[in-house]
Amino acid sequence: MTTPTPVPSPAQAARVLLKQLQADFEVFRQAKPLAIGIDKQLIAKLPDVNRKVLRIALGMHTNSLRYLKVMEKATERFNLEGQVDGEVTDTHRSHAAQTVRERLKKEADQRRAERAAQQAEEARRQSEEKLHQLAAKFSRGR
Repeated sequence: MTTPTPVPSPAQAARVLLKQLQADFEVFRQAKPLAIGIDKQLIAKLPDVNRKVLRIALGMHTNSLRYLKVMEKATERFNLEGQVDGEVTDTHRSHAAQTVRERLKKEADQRRAERAAQQAEEARRQSEEKLHQLAAKFSRGR
């Protein structure tokens, strides 16, 4: 009896596809701003690609911090061959900058919250330890 091969989730398949795109196309490897309609170029080159998986992979790529940081300063977009294919608008640059700021702030807030929770746990543990020491000290004489 053979065990069935697990079917990858769309997100897992998208990660695999994104790695393939990064291996095959320099614009993905270098996180260059992608041309509007790059999905159509990809479908023409990879006709068997699952469109839903492609959409997820493109979303992962274009929402990555690395890509957004490049977009903040970019003026040109690139096609799959690495040729200039359009411009990055001020709106797209400012959206990328805003997203980067929000993401970095959120990460910093999470780190602060984790540190505060660790400090609170350490203070609770020390307080509990002192209570045990006091209890032991006062229960000796009885």
